[in-house]
Amino acid sequence: MQAFSSRDQSFQKGFLTLISYHVIIRVTLRKRGLTYGSIRKFTDTAVDHNTVDAIIDAARMAPSWKNTQIVRYNVIENKAILDQIANECVLDFEYNQKTISRAPQLVVVSMVEKRCGYERDGSYTTSKEDRWEMFDAGIASQTFCLAAHDKGVGTVILGIFDEAKVAEAISLPENEKVAALIVMGYPAQECEAPKRKEVADLVRYL
Repeated sequence: MQAFSSRDQSFQKGFLTLISYHVIIRVTLRKRGLTYGSIRKFTDTAVDHNTVDAIIDAARMAPSWKNTQIVRYNVIENKAILDQIANECVLDFEYNQKTISRAPQLVVVSMVEKRCGYERDGSYTTSKEDRWEMFDAGIASQTFCLAAHDKGVGTVILGIFDEAKVAEAISLPENEKVAALIVMGYPAQECEAPKRKEVADLVRYL
């Protein structure tokens, strides 16, 4: 039997916890006849810090390249910074401007650079080079949104933004870069998930 280090055991436990968490959410939604979708209209009530911390506690269990855990969550609550991002940092995309301006909180998902996808000598491990950074950020962001939904918190991931301007607006550390924006709050609208492709359209058995 293969022996696992304490670090490997910790990662394995976290990964199994994450899988269980995803399954529980999906099963619960189906039993209730509910769907998960993006929320773009929110109440004025901010999500309290204990709830935000609990959501991140679930998201931190997301697997990552060699357990590098590069994802960080910058929770923006300051109205002046929210307005700055909405007005100056989303490439004048009106849909995103309105979504951010209507929300009490915005999470700027960032990544610590030059760890994920790299060897210790700074070289890339695979032909995907540093694209594993975004892969890990995507897993973590999806886990964040699922955990938020489980607590009655609505989210929507925004991808149209000026990375440099967002980083400057929140004084992001120099060794990090912006991966995505997640608008967060309590839903002020009902949401139905858009039509999804059937399993038969997605799977190939070879």
